[in-house]
Amino acid sequence: MIPTDGRHARRRSPWPIALGAGILAVVLVAGIMVYAALRTKARGEFRGSEVATNMPTEPAPQLEQPPALTNWPRWGITHTQYSADNEPQQVAEEARGVLGRVPMLQNQHIMGWGVGNPEPSPGQFNFRDLDRRLTFMSSSRGVPIITLCCAPDWMKGGQAGRTDWNKNHTVAPEPEHFDDFAKLATRVAKQYPTVKHYLVWNEFKGFWDTTTNRWDAQGYTEMYNKVYTALKKVDKDIKVGGPYIPIESNARGGQSELRGPWGTVDQRALEAIKYWIEHKKGADFIVVDGASMTNDKGNVPDDFAAQAKFGAITTWLREKSDDLPVWWAEWYVEPENSQWSEEKRTAVQASALMEFAKSGVTTALYWNPQLKGQGECAGCLWGPKVGGELPMAGLLSGFTKWFPAGVRVQEVESSSPKVKAIAQERQTVMVNTSGEDVTATVDGRQVTLAPYEIKWSGRGGA
Repeated sequence: MIPTDGRHARRRSPWPIALGAGILAVVLVAGIMVYAALRTKARGEFRGSEVATNMPTEPAPQLEQPPALTNWPRWGITHTQYSADNEPQQVAEEARGVLGRVPMLQNQHIMGWGVGNPEPSPGQFNFRDLDRRLTFMSSSRGVPIITLCCAPDWMKGGQAGRTDWNKNHTVAPEPEHFDDFAKLATRVAKQYPTVKHYLVWNEFKGFWDTTTNRWDAQGYTEMYNKVYTALKKVDKDIKVGGPYIPIESNARGGQSELRGPWGTVDQRALEAIKYWIEHKKGADFIVVDGASMTNDKGNVPDDFAAQAKFGAITTWLREKSDDLPVWWAEWYVEPENSQWSEEKRTAVQASALMEFAKSGVTTALYWNPQLKGQGECAGCLWGPKVGGELPMAGLLSGFTKWFPAGVRVQEVESSSPKVKAIAQERQTVMVNTSGEDVTATVDGRQVTLAPYEIKWSGRGGA
């Protein structure tokens, strides 16, 4: 098991234990201090410390073709440190059913987040963990996506044959190894010919310039262009996107071209995106991630209204990129230590998904927070080690079925501001944004919703 990093875990559990020659317990520090630390790590300090696993070369797995679908599903998940392939057989089968009953998108990183170092030494590959994850994705009717992050240590100033999981996530490949990273992307694409969609890197990790206090968009774009070119040579039908940058915001303002009641977006992220748009060799989609919360005040003006930020950013991205398909690789809605009930958590997520659908997001990948051991698992899709579908799984399945990309989304009238709703031709979904019962007329029908209840209702004879 490979410990992973940073921003994703700010609202998640401590790092799991890494298996190797020894056992290193690394506890993830929560909050903005972690994110600041990720930005300031010096590449020159990076040293490999664990012997990486070299495995005998094995044939690539024979993966089934993804299901033939009329519409792009729009919704999906990212597999993280612990997923269904780490569960007992019965739980794995349940998870396979939960994810596969309505085929959705499934994403996996090439290093970290549950998989080991894919190229511990130059030219020596280890795809054992990736093979296992991709095999599960195929068996659960997933439409596969791969995120090309992170990179082997020897590409980042570390030692060949060794992996330092302490710093892996904070370090980008050195410029002289951008070509090597593109070659690794090529090797991955040849290993998994059924995968046709690739995200390049993750959250600009290692591309923060401490001397200018800005993102190194030039460095990232140079690497991106090499990867883009390499993947298109493997298969012209492969779709490639970037820059996968985190978009943060503050409630107290600052200079920015994008602001609203939900806060003010950090202009440095917007400038990096615009640089990438102008200097990229090509792209099939534009990908970002972020949270509804501001850095200084949590969700503003409130937990539900804050979700409008996702729609506003999506609109800006479409305008600036000449209407490239917009992907959200991650999104987060819950402040630290919120003590939300699962009902409220899922209701706020429903509000965020409505914003994605209304603003025309093409793809939204849920960062699945599955844990290693049995117990409470906030926002998870199934109960770790015991199985049982959890509310977020049903929400994602419902949106995948009724609101795939391309479906015409309609806002519907509600007599109560406490009830938010959207619809398509055959189905309406509504959510009670309050902690009390609400009776309202929604889409011409009177309904009563329990606190934070999500309700689906057929329309037009459905």
